[in-house]
Amino acid sequence: MFKKVFNTYWSPYLVMAVAGVLSALYFGVTGTVWAVTGEFTRLGGHILEWFGVDISGWAYFNLIHMQGTTFTRTDGWIVWGMFVGALLMVLLSNNFKIRMPRQKRRLLQGLIGGFVAGFGARLALGCNLAAFFTGVPQFSLHAWLFIVATAVGTFAGAKIVGTSWWKGKPVLQKGNTARMMKERKKIQPYIGGVLALAYAGLIVYFYATGKTMLGTAALFGAGFGILIERGQICFTSAFRDLWISGRATMTKAITLGMAVSSVVTLIIIVAGGMDPITKIAAPSTLIGGLLFGIGIVMAGGCETGMMYRLMEGQVVFLPVFIGNIAGATVLAYGWDHLGIQKALVAMGKPVNLIAVMGPAWALVVTLVLLAAGFATAVFWQKNYRFGVGFKKGETHHVH
Repeated sequence: MFKKVFNTYWSPYLVMAVAGVLSALYFGVTGTVWAVTGEFTRLGGHILEWFGVDISGWAYFNLIHMQGTTFTRTDGWIVWGMFVGALLMVLLSNNFKIRMPRQKRRLLQGLIGGFVAGFGARLALGCNLAAFFTGVPQFSLHAWLFIVATAVGTFAGAKIVGTSWWKGKPVLQKGNTARMMKERKKIQPYIGGVLALAYAGLIVYFYATGKTMLGTAALFGAGFGILIERGQICFTSAFRDLWISGRATMTKAITLGMAVSSVVTLIIIVAGGMDPITKIAAPSTLIGGLLFGIGIVMAGGCETGMMYRLMEGQVVFLPVFIGNIAGATVLAYGWDHLGIQKALVAMGKPVNLIAVMGPAWALVVTLVLLAAGFATAVFWQKNYRFGVGFKKGETHHVH
């Protein structure tokens, strides 16, 4: 049983379906959604404050609220919980190892990609999670605009990373030794066990001291982190793999997760009399999605992919993380100081499908669009061949 849980990755379909349910339940309990880049932006704001910068007048930081610290906010514990949950699974499966990129240029490329993705995500007021994995189930129109723009962006990003000047010269790297693997095996699961107990104690402390929202965020955050690591969930590969290899497993799994989450979220909205969270649909949504798509492919991973890969010891994702925070912070500065909000956001408005067509039709339209996306992914995987494109028939035979 232990081996099945920790030594093999879980079905991405199962993982995303469970994540969809958890995401909906988290909204039902807290009234907020599963998201990460908003907190990344706040971290950037706190770093500026540490260096003596007065951000009290920055409109973007006032928009996303800077009260407290990352350890006293639910959004903060969603992020740190995801890191902890992913690290727990990595340790218990004996898979932590410091992995340096074979090419040093990947560190700079990761930083640049992270910066572009962070800037784009916050321009659109949410990354892949808040913008479409939780945006679609909240029936927010902006999520669909973001999906289309991200698809285009990842296609452009795939073209960029496929060029020889981006790839550079390949570098061979020696593999790990059996002795090192054996040494890692002795200690990692024990460290994971201690970490699990310590984190469980923290959650109990939150609840015992009346900080129920923090306890809930820490609990759900760890759950999300466990799921993304065990399912190896990366929204980048959901798009990039389509353009490069035609593989659509992650695309189909994420689409399924959005469908499950949409159904459960609507039940919670209707039964609980809750208002769905709706973001502004504007030119900024399309431009932000485009930049985000380009950035995540350049970085080699989206926010979720970056988080669990960093916990696996993949050093290249540290500059991606730093770049994400930097890009989001620059956007926060440009929001009012450079007139970004006035030029790209002001003319937009929040549009929710429930308000436009009622709950039943909002769900029907959402599920039909997701089903169409799923069917397209199935067709794509069946007929697209790497380096050939759509050449049905003859590509299936090798002579």
